[in-house]
Amino acid sequence: MWQTIGQDRITGFLAESLAQGTLAHAYLFVGPAHVGKMTLATDLAMALNCPSATPPCAGCRSCQRIQQGKHADIMVIDRYSGRDPKDRRKATEIGIDAVRDLLQRSSNLPPYEGKRKVFIVDNADLLSVEAANCLLKTLEEPPPHVVIILLTSDEKKLLSTVISRCQRFELKPVPLATVETKLAGGNGASQEKIRLLARLSRGCLGWAMLANRDESYLKEREARLAGFIPLLTESWETRFAYIAHVSSDRNDITEMIEAWLSWLRDVLLLKYNCRESVINIDHLHELTGWAGMLTVHEIKEFIDSLNRSLVYLASNANLHLLLEVLMIDMPKKDKRPDYSINTAGGGR
Repeated sequence: MWQTIGQDRITGFLAESLAQGTLAHAYLFVGPAHVGKMTLATDLAMALNCPSATPPCAGCRSCQRIQQGKHADIMVIDRYSGRDPKDRRKATEIGIDAVRDLLQRSSNLPPYEGKRKVFIVDNADLLSVEAANCLLKTLEEPPPHVVIILLTSDEKKLLSTVISRCQRFELKPVPLATVETKLAGGNGASQEKIRLLARLSRGCLGWAMLANRDESYLKEREARLAGFIPLLTESWETRFAYIAHVSSDRNDITEMIEAWLSWLRDVLLLKYNCRESVINIDHLHELTGWAGMLTVHEIKEFIDSLNRSLVYLASNANLHLLLEVLMIDMPKKDKRPDYSINTAGGGR
């Protein structure tokens, strides 16, 4: 029984390949974060080692050990692999040592407790050039008992030679109705919370399930919006004082900018009366007010600025300078909207 939800075409193809004995030696699973890439990779690892007539059964010893991360022949490699625990916070890439010592050398050994050895490279776009070239050697001449699975949300950063040696599958966002149904069968969350999480997830079921279990996800998102919205009416001095207290962690800044983008996208949708597509539905009244205050030009210009900043972040740009530019590019209003008046669609 495949645990992956909403990717029936892919799981069906893999099940048929397994039955026909035509599985590839390497796979590339592409899709946004938390869309189910690791779940699918785990499913495939289970299917390759499951003794059931219709693998994966999810109930045998082999499947259970793989699910628990205890199977000797299943190895996950990420940017922390092979590093001293003290250096983990500084890890920004998957180094050659992890690929050479954990994958390349181990792949030459026969399976210890299963039928196949499976190597799952998480966030494969973080492979250093040296690590990618080392991996390429194994992809070119893979041992018959080895299957390599690469997971990425940004395949543009992978070497074309690596991509060409893998069978590629793109995981699409799951329909919102499917996300809501899955959440409704969980821990008794309210219908309002389920609707909100489904929209915020953008079809990434894994994120929705994590946020449903851990309240910090919604609290952090709320804090990002609470910090951003007042800045639209603040002085330059207050804006620059604000960025002095922003986290210097690039991942935190990326998530902050993505939260701002989501909010502005909703304002723009309301400008065009597309209320049914709004994501931040718990801020609908406030969004409607700002849709009457901001012009389409102002919204689009700042969205462009935010998108550029995400590109610069990925290129290791100076964080303080990047945030200063965002404060300058941010629309500036003299007052906040009157939320008691429905002003959506004005000020185009």
